[in-house]
Amino acid sequence: MQVPETRYARRADGLAIGYQVFGDGPTTLVFCWGWISHLDLQWTDAALARFFTRLASFSRVVVYDKLGTGVSDPISHVPTLEERVEDVRGVMDAVGVERAAILGESEAGPVAAMCAATYPQRIDALIIYGSVATGQPDDKELAAFGGQPGETDQHTEQLRHTLDHWGEGQSADWIVPSITGPLVRRTFGMIERSSVSPAMARGLIEALLRIDVRAALSTISVPTLVLHRQGDAVPIAQGRLLAHRIPGARMVELPGSDHAIWTEETDTIIGEIEQFITGSRAVAAPDRLLATVLFTDIVGSTRRAAELGDATWRGLLERHDSLVDAEVTSAGGRLVKRLGDGILATFAGPARAIACARSLAAGAADLGLTLRAGVHTGECEALGDDIGGMAVHIGARVSALAEPGEILVTRTVVDLVVGSGLQFSDRGEHELKGVPGSWRLYAVLGRSSAGRTPVGPAQLTGADRMTVRIARRAPGALRTLGRLTHRSAASPAAHGD
Repeated sequence: MQVPETRYARRADGLAIGYQVFGDGPTTLVFCWGWISHLDLQWTDAALARFFTRLASFSRVVVYDKLGTGVSDPISHVPTLEERVEDVRGVMDAVGVERAAILGESEAGPVAAMCAATYPQRIDALIIYGSVATGQPDDKELAAFGGQPGETDQHTEQLRHTLDHWGEGQSADWIVPSITGPLVRRTFGMIERSSVSPAMARGLIEALLRIDVRAALSTISVPTLVLHRQGDAVPIAQGRLLAHRIPGARMVELPGSDHAIWTEETDTIIGEIEQFITGSRAVAAPDRLLATVLFTDIVGSTRRAAELGDATWRGLLERHDSLVDAEVTSAGGRLVKRLGDGILATFAGPARAIACARSLAAGAADLGLTLRAGVHTGECEALGDDIGGMAVHIGARVSALAEPGEILVTRTVVDLVVGSGLQFSDRGEHELKGVPGSWRLYAVLGRSSAGRTPVGPAQLTGADRMTVRIARRAPGALRTLGRLTHRSAASPAAHGD
């Protein structure tokens, strides 16, 4: 297959995300790379080129380098999960894709899962390969899915050892353990240096280790396939946990020990993906989706109305309503309804909802008003232009518990904004009227740059830059070299026999 042209999707802030489109199958598949990727270099590996060619035989494939990696623009911080979900949507918009299946491999599994939960009207099917629901599961939870004590800690140590030796190719030891030899490490070292800077690599992994999307998985309503190799360095119990948490998900356990999706019995993987996304099935309009709800309320509104009189109070409310319209729209949200002296709005992600709440509080203060606000992320039911469901009830109860001038959020929100720089103060456990169980709540304190991992550009040697230039102009030459590398690695001498 001819190497596809690299194009760019432009974000509103001017940053560019590199992507490629290839294949002409009836179904579009958005392929989300994990932490290491480079659109030009991927075609120089014969096994990976074959993998993509097979995908393109039955689907239209869209693959991209996330910001800060590969050919996409460098950025000064590690993107949040919410930002990465919006970048997927931006790439789909740039390609002109309204609906697609999505495949998240490795570190991109939570991104693909959140895309499916947040935008079920645009995601037809979800595939997750070799990934996790949370970076910090406890051994007791994983034991229920066959996990062994300490295996998550063991992989975490592997990751950190790789990061401490970034650019030396040590990621090959657990990404492709079936392929050994010095040439393999040398190749992976060049890929590491070309794909992502040491600081960005560390930031992406540290963010993954803190991430937790378990609470969102139950809201996924699209058909889901979870693929995981039995000997993967990422414990297979993590894949089983994912499949268990996603309603109706199908789990396929694959033989082998490679973490890479394009090696070891790839025909089996391709066959599972092809059967999954090309099988006929009815697609019903989604009536449930993952959303972040924001409730606000004007503190002491009855007293202020009595003090000001009806006419003055009405004029003040109109100015408040204009502020709401502007700020909710600016944050990319949707105003669901006005609640007398408050509002209910929804957002695709919690960071946007919190930013909107802070802007509303500041604008209201300029009007001489004090707001309280509550934010929660959960499954909502679409009721025409309105919404319902337990998440709405929780959001309302949280808002009612907020102190004047306070933005109160649930633990789910805190887990989903890891890496945003937002800071919170623990407000303890609370019983929410009409909601089962107890809920830990947090007050938004502000934003700190300490929460963002500063990163720099990838550190390429002169040889690396030459390899990338060859990759762009003559990928076939490097594929030939790659085949020789694999043959050398597979020889008895390479294995020390």
